[in-house]
Amino acid sequence: ERNGMIGNIYSMGLALQALEATRKFYAPREWDCAQAFSRVYAHDYQQPMAIAQVLPALVGRSYLDVAGLDCAATKNMSPGRQLPLPPVPTLPLSPCTALIQVHYSITNTLQGTRFYYSTSVEVPSGSTLLQVMEVAAEKDPQTFSFQTEQTSWGPYVTSIHGLAGSTEDRTYWQFLSAGNALDEGVGTYKPHDGEHIQAVFTIY
Repeated sequence: ERNGMIGNIYSMGLALQALEATRKFYAPREWDCAQAFSRVYAHDYQQPMAIAQVLPALVGRSYLDVAGLDCAATKNMSPGRQLPLPPVPTLPLSPCTALIQVHYSITNTLQGTRFYYSTSVEVPSGSTLLQVMEVAAEKDPQTFSFQTEQTSWGPYVTSIHGLAGSTEDRTYWQFLSAGNALDEGVGTYKPHDGEHIQAVFTIY
């Protein structure tokens, strides 16, 4: 129903592992394995945690297979002989990078003083949402200042404009584009020219 997507792109790794490991238990219901894997192949994973979860599925295994690994069989092999190293990609260098304009707004209608602020910033093409937020904060620190914490999935925005999310209140900052939640974090999502990114203080 979602062209092979199970949850979001970052839940795909564990979902594919689970479906492959339990394939014989959920018959006769079918799932389109090829369609699901095509979504994974088309995505450029950046976070180590996401890569670690999707790699086992790509080689036809799951975390359950770890219990059956024979480490003694490979202990005398040099690390270089155990797994071939992929070629290092090279990117063409551009003497000048085009600038794009991104519209960025923050909204709070849940707690304390309600607010809505919006700005437009110019960043180099290919910049992440985190870089957009940094430029907005440099432009107007009193309004668009924010804080993050580092997680295994990349930077996580904990507060914007002095308003922090809370597990006790079940509140957090959600990022949207055209009304839809982003399926990537601020450290990897790359807005396109003219895109409007909304940060909305919300509840889960």
